Amino acid sequence: MLEIKNLHAYYGAIEALKGINLTVPDGKIVCLIGANGAGKTTTLKSISGMVKHTGSISFNGEDITKENAKHVNKAGVIHVPEGRLVFPGLTVYQNLEVGTISWHGFMGRASFEEDIEKVFSLFPRLKERRDQQAWSLSGGEQQMLAIGRGLMARPKLLMLDEPSMGLAPLVIEEVFRKIREINEQGISILLIEQNAKKALENSDYAYIIEQGQILFEGPAAELEHDDRIARAYLGNFAKKA
Repeated sequence: MLEIKNLHAYYGAIEALKGINLTVPDGKIVCLIGANGAGKTTTLKSISGMVKHTGSISFNGEDITKENAKHVNKAGVIHVPEGRLVFPGLTVYQNLEVGTISWHGFMGRASFEEDIEKVFSLFPRLKERRDQQAWSLSGGEQQMLAIGRGLMARPKLLMLDEPSMGLAPLVIEEVFRKIREINEQGISILLIEQNAKKALENSDYAYIIEQGQILFEGPAAELEHDDRIARAYLGNFAKKA
């Protein structure tokens, strides 16, 4: 599905990614974990056509290396950014409607009510709050809304940047349950997470990135029990295991 080869990314003269290779197979959850500044978000922005980069990025056999964000979005690669970035002055319903622009347009006539109902079925609390403005939602509800808006774009690959950031432990558990449900519906997922334990528990395959380079990769269940990964990224969680 998604294949990245020798990806370099730049912010001005600064090289943020230094030749990474990464693959997301069809129907799988792949996570990319690492410390702050390691290059996780830059990887997603490169795929989305938002930062200067070189190398090769292909999606479903199409070379999207030089395509802009609009084209990548229409191809079915949907990016749910870090920090949720919902529209605070719009209602829950209106935020979800924004997610349809890539296929429905601003004045489209095709119905998206079925898509809305699928999101409400996945996130019942959003249905309860459909007419509330997004600023009034809790952090967890805003994260659900951000993911729901991404689903409204009808993704083939959903890229999630730090979906657990700033959330309470119980809410994090719920968000990851929903991520698995989305994947079970046939949507591939590229997950960026600082919470290494939750990422590895919920992924099929994992990449460890540090200073713009992939240090380790392998089946997530194996990396979860790798002493090198445990010492560097799992901390107290590994000691309790």
